[in-house]
Amino acid sequence: MRPNIIVFFTDQQRWDTLGLNGNPLDLTPNFDRLSRTGSFFKNAVTCQPVCGPARSCLQTGLYASQTGVWCNGIAMDSEAQTLAKCFRQGGYRTGYIGKWHLAGKDEPAGPVRPELRGGYEDWLAAEIVEATSGPYSSVLWNESEKPVTLPGYRVDAHVDAAIRYLAKRAEDPEQPFFLCLSLLEPHQQNSTDSYPAPHGYAERFKGRWCPPDLDALDGNAGEHLAGYCGMVYKVDEALGRMMDALYSLELSENTIVAFISDHGCHFKTRNHEYKRTPHESSVRIPLSLWGHVFDGGGEFSEAASLVDLAPTLLDAAELPIPSCMAGRSLLDLVRGESAWSEDSYIQFGDYGFPCGHALRTHRWKYAVSTNEPRTEFSDSDEYVESHLYNLEDDPYELYNLVKSQEHVELRAMLRKRLLERMAAMGSRGSISPSYPISSCDR
Repeated sequence: MRPNIIVFFTDQQRWDTLGLNGNPLDLTPNFDRLSRTGSFFKNAVTCQPVCGPARSCLQTGLYASQTGVWCNGIAMDSEAQTLAKCFRQGGYRTGYIGKWHLAGKDEPAGPVRPELRGGYEDWLAAEIVEATSGPYSSVLWNESEKPVTLPGYRVDAHVDAAIRYLAKRAEDPEQPFFLCLSLLEPHQQNSTDSYPAPHGYAERFKGRWCPPDLDALDGNAGEHLAGYCGMVYKVDEALGRMMDALYSLELSENTIVAFISDHGCHFKTRNHEYKRTPHESSVRIPLSLWGHVFDGGGEFSEAASLVDLAPTLLDAAELPIPSCMAGRSLLDLVRGESAWSEDSYIQFGDYGFPCGHALRTHRWKYAVSTNEPRTEFSDSDEYVESHLYNLEDDPYELYNLVKSQEHVELRAMLRKRLLERMAAMGSRGSISPSYPISSCDR
């Protein structure tokens, strides 16, 4: 019997919120426990640290330069070969719950027209959840574009909706399902630029932990980190409730769960914003799969990316992987069947921000940038070296080595490899060896 598949998709969750990555607050006991039984990808990164572009990559297995969704506000091509379409062609029932962010800036923030839903059949979502609901006032729109008010804290409200969907699918055990549950949390509430945890949750974590980058650099973590941690803790509680529901519904033995985030959060320490840069705080994300073929896989330190998730899920369901997909099935790594890439390729930028490309190996992070804001398609004829970090010695990237004379040969090697990755994605850009580092480029 083909496995059911659930994507548990969080928004703006840092890699170091995980207990498995050393967080001392026990924010993610359910994630940690489940990941120990499954396959955990310790060094996973997003392929584009912005909400809309990252979502297009997850749905298609392509990079943002290929989907055309290089910044927020661009609609995903309605003709794109998406996960939902692939699973439907394979006989799966498909459902989507939560934040979409792929209908485009000309569409309303709430309901999404059927032709803009990426091929999903069952639908309870909003285009921009943070614009249509608050932490205790959640509204999503159904297949008929009718608003549905969901009671409770927003994480619980959306996960409750997912549990109801699972109960309905359990009534038809002969048809497998693919569900994408897309939460807003722990993303900030845009209207207030705040991180509203459930009542009483922020107080648990106030003053108890601060990552070295947030401690060393100017930003707003002092004001918001406790609320952010409270949101992460609530997300993990909700994950546990969903897993309990799978057990109760007798779905757990034949269901794969993939947990991933679209990008991280650096609390305005790097570019006076929350993401959109190549730093670990922005690009490194939680990624774990458990259930079915992923049970007992273990922990992997190899390069893994959000763009790999789509082919991985299709492979796990024994469905054809479209030849156009740029990602690679992580099952090859789990099964140890072939050699694995030593680096991850990252594109970054957004409308009004510099764009660039980055390469992440186990030891090094190398990035190039336009060094000026972009208002058109995110490519350039020329890029300049902007960042070089030794991740083994400096995991929080506090010492930029891009101007270091000791690393000239290393930069040349990484430059050559990054140009290869860029060219494979159709980039026409060249790379200039260096430029004067501005104050925000630490």
